[in-house]
Amino acid sequence: MLRKCPAGYYPDVSEKAFIDPTAIICGRVTIQDNVFVGPYAVIRADEVDEDGNMQPIIIQEGSNIQDGVVIHSKGGAAVTIGARTSIAHRSIVHGPCSVGDDVFIGFNSVVFRTHIGNGSVIRHNCVIDGLDLPEAFHVPPVTAIGPDFDLNTIDKVPPEYSSFSESVVSANHALVEGYKTLANEL
Repeated sequence: MLRKCPAGYYPDVSEKAFIDPTAIICGRVTIQDNVFVGPYAVIRADEVDEDGNMQPIIIQEGSNIQDGVVIHSKGGAAVTIGARTSIAHRSIVHGPCSVGDDVFIGFNSVVFRTHIGNGSVIRHNCVIDGLDLPEAFHVPPVTAIGPDFDLNTIDKVPPEYSSFSESVVSANHALVEGYKTLANEL
């Protein structure tokens, strides 16, 4: 469901994207080509800052926002999801936040007040809050990273996780095409 927010913004969604009918996209949200937004996802850019301004949530081309994901912008802060990025089931991305290209964020993870570098892999049940991650960074399952965390204790992304991330993007791109085809049959 696409809906206008109280500040008057309405989502801008590419005709080449697929938004599941159960998903809610609200406010100043831009969704580019070949993006898949799964069932019960919620993407809301509906809060303003103290001056009444609001930055957008932007989901760049080829990314997938899976079942039950919540992307929200606190106090009008910007959120950017890079190209070919996967946000897995029931994760939360809360602005201010930017996620680079070719990133994988695993199931039930929470990302807030951070920049995630291109090609990074965040595994399941992680929390990243208040510390930026460099490119090609690997966060093991059930890891909590905050402002005082020593990033040198974690290795770069193993090759098998990069190829897994690419396969998830490919599978979801096929879903965009498949669901768009089904919609045209009705």
